[in-house]
Amino acid sequence: MTLKFGVFDHIEPVPGLRLDRIYRERLLQIERLDRAGFFAYHLAEHHTPAIHSLAPSQNVFLAAVAQRTTRLRFGPCVYVLPLHHPLRLIEEISMLDHLSDGRLEIGVGRGGVMEAYFWGQEADSDTNYARYCETLAIVKEGLSHAELTYAGHPYPPLWYMRNPVTAAMEGMHTILVGSLESLRGSVERYRAAWEEHQGAGALTVQGHEPMIGLVVHLVVAETDAEAIRIATPAWEKYRWNLAAPRRLEAEKRNLTQFMGTKDGSFGFVGARPKGLPERETRRDIDAELERFDQQKQRPNPNRIGGVALAGAPAAVREYMDEYVATGANYFVCSFQWGDITHDDAMRSIELFSAEVMPRYARAEAATSR
Repeated sequence: MTLKFGVFDHIEPVPGLRLDRIYRERLLQIERLDRAGFFAYHLAEHHTPAIHSLAPSQNVFLAAVAQRTTRLRFGPCVYVLPLHHPLRLIEEISMLDHLSDGRLEIGVGRGGVMEAYFWGQEADSDTNYARYCETLAIVKEGLSHAELTYAGHPYPPLWYMRNPVTAAMEGMHTILVGSLESLRGSVERYRAAWEEHQGAGALTVQGHEPMIGLVVHLVVAETDAEAIRIATPAWEKYRWNLAAPRRLEAEKRNLTQFMGTKDGSFGFVGARPKGLPERETRRDIDAELERFDQQKQRPNPNRIGGVALAGAPAAVREYMDEYVATGANYFVCSFQWGDITHDDAMRSIELFSAEVMPRYARAEAATSR
């Protein structure tokens, strides 16, 4: 099994920096990922007035990525499908795929009910899910036309985040959010569901091995102490960026339906639509982060909040050995998160590319479809 490496990104605000500089610096990082042999760059989509991701129009930013790279695959993870007109999305997907010579990877999801509310849609999980299903069906059908895609391939590779069973049922690759401790079980569930719904040894419709990986928020430095010094406050800032602004927005507007319940079942995401496989983790983002932060036993100081990793290359390689043992075949880095600076992110990329990646996989060009 060959382990591939990717990057997941929100493009969070950086204190004191203008938006144009944040974009320029992120594109410099992506150029370095391209040269280092990373497989793909995945960009999140988030909206609402309390936005914490600075690329709400992913396709605009990804068009720039297409022109600044030659081998790196890239795409949304995910398109929040209920917020997109399917015909417009088909057009833009086709443009991106041709601009990049077929390097587009498409993540899809239904998003949360709070985003649907601010988009002017029904803030109801089942209606939101119905919109997701309808849009996905139209996009897949539209991209299956020969004049819209490369001959012999129905549509670019599809990804689904956070639920391995749903991903396998739909024949998609998957990227998970959680801890290393839960990854082995997720890999087993993904492969079992894949065999049940796609067939033993089956490939994706594009002819690729199904990929499963975990997002790892990463800081690599020359010493463990330096990496931990950077990562510890960055983790607190990341937690704030991801959850607090939306919670405060809901409180300010007295939108009690988005303030969550004690078990984290509702909040920004909403109740689980009927008939879907359950997640093993709590569904509200803030509650999920708190669950990791409140772990009683933390024998390894390099693992911050149960999900972030900070250390010298030797500590990262130790983590990687455990990661590979889970059976996952995709390692998904996040290099700039919270209040991490561009320079620190670039140092992490350099050290990871030079002293970690070569041990687990050749830095080879990602193949085009």
